[in-house]
Amino acid sequence: MPAPQRSVFQIWSRLKSRPVQYLLDVSVLSGAFLVAYAIRFDFRVPPAAFGHALTQMPLVVLLQFAALSAFGAYSFIWRYVGLAESFVFARAAFAATLPLVVLRLALPETLQDYRVPLSIIVMDTLLGFGGVLALRVLRRFTWERWERGLRASDAEKKRVLLVGAGRAGVLALREILGRGDAELSVRGFIDDDPAKQDSIIQGVRVLGTTAELEGLVRHLSIDEVVITIVQAPRRDIRRLVRICEEIPVRVRIMPGIWEILQGNVEVSGIRDVQIEDLLGRDPVKLDEDELRRFLVGSVVMITGAGGSIGSELARQVARLGPRRLLLVERAEFALFDVDREIRRRWPDAQPVAVVVDVGDEVGMRRVFEEHRPQLVIHAAAHKHVPLMETNPAEAVRNNVLGTQCLGTLAGEYGVDRFVMISTDKAVRPTSLMGATKRVAEMVVQDLDGRYRTQFIAVRFGNVLGSAGSVIPIFREQIQAGGPVTVTHPEMVRYFMTIPEASQLVLQAAAIGKGGEIFVLDMGEPVRIVDLARDMILLSGLKPGEDIEISFTGVRPGEKLFEEVGTEEENVSPTHKAKILVGKISAVPSDVLERAVQKLARQAEIGSQDGIRRALVELIPDSQLGTGPGFPSPVVAPNARSRA
Repeated sequence: MPAPQRSVFQIWSRLKSRPVQYLLDVSVLSGAFLVAYAIRFDFRVPPAAFGHALTQMPLVVLLQFAALSAFGAYSFIWRYVGLAESFVFARAAFAATLPLVVLRLALPETLQDYRVPLSIIVMDTLLGFGGVLALRVLRRFTWERWERGLRASDAEKKRVLLVGAGRAGVLALREILGRGDAELSVRGFIDDDPAKQDSIIQGVRVLGTTAELEGLVRHLSIDEVVITIVQAPRRDIRRLVRICEEIPVRVRIMPGIWEILQGNVEVSGIRDVQIEDLLGRDPVKLDEDELRRFLVGSVVMITGAGGSIGSELARQVARLGPRRLLLVERAEFALFDVDREIRRRWPDAQPVAVVVDVGDEVGMRRVFEEHRPQLVIHAAAHKHVPLMETNPAEAVRNNVLGTQCLGTLAGEYGVDRFVMISTDKAVRPTSLMGATKRVAEMVVQDLDGRYRTQFIAVRFGNVLGSAGSVIPIFREQIQAGGPVTVTHPEMVRYFMTIPEASQLVLQAAAIGKGGEIFVLDMGEPVRIVDLARDMILLSGLKPGEDIEISFTGVRPGEKLFEEVGTEEENVSPTHKAKILVGKISAVPSDVLERAVQKLARQAEIGSQDGIRRALVELIPDSQLGTGPGFPSPVVAPNARSRA
């Protein structure tokens, strides 16, 4: 169907579907034109002028109606009309007025019947377009009043205060007022901005600052405080949570913008404050354009794609437009889950699920031969510290030999860039897991000097909510009634969220030139005992009363604090926020090759002592002798309490 015919067809379809709406608009526009004439002549319209009005009215109303339709006024749902929609009516008014003014000035006196006086044009425009907009506002007002009549009475609703009267607060208020099933009654806003005090937003007053929160909660009998500052610094969220705990009153939070964009929650999905809100840092500002240029149209391989980091990396890559996404994982069910999600949400990424071990040279060579990846992100690894202390051969096979096998194939098949996910436990390692990851870093750096492929390592700390991490373990212990077990009162760790870690990995990969080790800035370290206390409090319980915290002692391979780099690596900032860069201490290729072969032999015969000795020889600054029965490492001087 040609475009003009299609437009006519669409207009005719709309006319048939909304006859009452169009009839009301035509009636208002016609009435406004006659009223404008009446005002022009002080409500004593001469018969001749009245005849002119009847002649001119069909043309004027037709122009106005056409302008409203052309500018999309009939695409709006009336009960949602707001300030943004009013600009459409203003543009339509200008578009309808312009031809009438031209006709008035261009037509000769002999065509007096079609020359609408300028004063009539001005008054009619104001009355007509103001009237049709007022119709919609009245419709919205009536709808909302009707909806509210269906809701529970105020006595049955939870009385809430919204903390933050900015855009997010207004959005939350609109969602609450606009939902027919809302169980919340908003009693006011709290905001520390002096300019907002005593102002009224959508009929709700800004009552005071956070310093007055306790008094307002008690005076108004508030049931819940909702934090609606979507991009609030985490220190502010912690402060607000502490205030609410001391009152006490239940505190909830609006979901972060990342959760909304990812489709994990709705805008209206106000939820309980979670430990991630307190420990995660301020939102990452990614260079989306750079990442799209880096990834769009590429064949990307992600190993360990079923794990916490690997699956999030797959999501991040899939949304940036790769030509094909290879999901490599040896855990069948985990791979099935991530593959199904990618196919559902980003089918254009053309995911290919591959069940194979990265240490299987024959299987991996077949994958490289068939798909020819241009970017390899190597997230497959054994990462559990105590488990690897008792299974060192598996740590060597997966973390060292698997990395060497995969990296060598990447070089042979001309992969553009190879990115290995490492850990802060690789710095002066005290665990076999950390030591094997340090050797993997050395392998990656060595491969960078042998192939044209750019080999890069990215190192970061603990990831909130990842499989086997402390957060889900603490949640299970709290749900079971305790106790919550902490290894040592001075144990501290760096934390970051899974999406943040994944995004920064991609950003580091995009700027890498080969041979670097990128270190993600993880902020300040957190005491694990403070983390346990926060989680108990956020569960509505009291540490030491409802849930006990017990100390179990440092486990094999653990140290009290982690480091992000050594002096020899010369870690320094990059032009990207939160990303540091350094160089791994070089090891001669022949020395590294002999050490890896020795590790492989010791792993083959299952000699734990042999593996440990080989790692100590290769990593002089390692502290593999620390643990139970050995002196405890000193506490990091910059470890700060976050209780």
